[in-house]
This record gives sequence, C-alpha cells and structure tokens, in this order.
Amino acid sequence: MIVLDELEKTDYIPDCVITTPDKPKGRKLVLTPTLVKDWAIQRKIKVYDPAKLDAELISKLNQPSVSQIGKRIMSVIPAKAGIQCGRRDEKSWDMFIVASYGKIIPNAIINIPRYKTLNIHPSLLPKYRGASPLQSAILDDSKQTGVSIMRIDEEMDHGPIVAQENVNVNEWPIYEEFEEMMAKIGGRLLVKIIPLWIAGEIKEREQVHGQATYTKKINKGAGLIELNDDPYLNFRKIQAFHEWPQAYFLIKHDGKEIRVKITKASFENSQLKVQKVIPEGGKEMPYEDFLRGYRKSVTPIDE
Repeated sequence: MIVLDELEKTDYIPDCVITTPDKPKGRKLVLTPTLVKDWAIQRKIKVYDPAKLDAELISKLNQPSVSQIGKRIMSVIPAKAGIQCGRRDEKSWDMFIVASYGKIIPNAIINIPRYKTLNIHPSLLPKYRGASPLQSAILDDSKQTGVSIMRIDEEMDHGPIVAQENVNVNEWPIYEEFEEMMAKIGGRLLVKIIPLWIAGEIKEREQVHGQATYTKKINKGAGLIELNDDPYLNFRKIQAFHEWPQAYFLIKHDGKEIRVKITKASFENSQLKVQKVIPEGGKEMPYEDFLRGYRKSVTPIDE
C-alpha cells in the first residue's frame, strides 16, 4: 500500500488494483479485505481479488480501459520524447506495476500493457531473488542493500533491470520498519523512472544470472533460537522475524515445554538485551519479570 501512496502523491492513480482475496480475521473469523483493497475502494478504483490469475481475470483485463498514467505522462514527458500519450489505444493498458503480490504472474497478463509490467523488488537483483529478501538481508547482515525495478518475465525475479537504488543500513530495525522504509524508497524510484521508461530514455539491462542468490520461504520453525548461540545472530533473527513467525525460545515449565516469543530486543556492547517477551498462553511482559517468574526454567541471557 505504501507504493500506491507514493504513486498517488504524483497523480499516478491506477485504474484498477489486483490483490488477494478477503481473509478471515479475529476470533469470529470475519472475512476482511486487504489494506490494498480498502485503499482502492475508498478511491472508487476497480478491484479484482481472484484466488487465481486465471482466464476469467485475463479476459477482464483485456477489456477497454482509460489510464490515468497516460494522462500524467503526457504532461511530464518533454516534447523531444515524441510520445503522443493522448492518442493511446483505449483497448490496452499503459503499464502494470507489481509490488509484494506473492504469486507467479502468467505471460498472458505480463504482456498485456504497452509498456510492459514492472516489479519493485527490495534487493539489488540478482541478489536475494524470491519470497524473503528483506528477512534474508537482515539474517545475513547485508547492510549494503537496495531496491530494484525490473521488467517481469516468465521466471521468478529474472527479468531485466530498469533501475536500482543503493540503500545502506546502519542498524537493523524490526522487519516492519525495514519493509516500510524499502517500500517508500521503491515507490519514489518508480515514480521517478515511469516517464523516462515510457519515453524510451531508459535502457534495461540483463541481470548477471550467474551471480543470482535465492531466498527461502519462511516457515514457523525458522524463529527458534538457542539462548547460547551467537548473540548478534539471535538479535538479527528477532528483528527479521518480528512480524512473523516471531523469534522464540523453548523452556520446560511445570513438566511441559512452552514457547516464549521475543517481541523486543537490542544489541549493545556485543550483548543481546531482551526487553519484552510473551510466554505461551500469557501476555507480553518485561523480560526481567519473566525471569523472576520462570527463573528455574530458563538461563538468563543478559545477567
């Protein structure tokens, strides 16, 4: 949604938005739309939320449309570009933009727009292709990272690079803050290059595929840490998995094993400082209070 906000600031208002279906939330499992869907509805933008990118959706996308992007480009591209955006074919789209969608997009959709389909990816491709580039950067302590805008092809994060911006991280924030920062950078970069891309002033470049690295899909067990492991690695796990699945350690208490999630921590003077935790079945509490209540069950990290 951050990327949509950045587009809106410069009047690049999409004519339609494709997002994932409503999901049950809360104790009553009420079907709830995504934040992206809410954003579009508030602006009276057409929304598609299919479970699959199938022939029915492709048929709808091939219907006539009028693009706000075309209107905007006409006013910002210099005359030397030679593009008559006002004379576009209203039976086609100008451009598709993909950000954090999480599904493979078929060629039948990728190739619909005149100016192709661009994707914002939060890494310096070809490094960290796949589903978890931000978490992987934190876990690898890869502080010289960046954002890529690529033209999508039929393979995962494989298409040619349109633009990149380097990002240097001093200290690792929690995942949610890192994601927001990178999305803002990516959105601003996208807004900057759209008119240049459509004007033909940007030459895409092939990725160096032999240098590609790949990320893994994160599962629930990835957050497990051992209290005696490398403290800096444990800190990076806590930051990387802060949103999901959350870093945790296991203890035995009253004859059974329980999971303790770490919700807040810092790394100072080469030591991990755990500040807040949630014991299984309990509420968030200061780590010091947890130690007092479970002292026989856990070895303190920072005493």
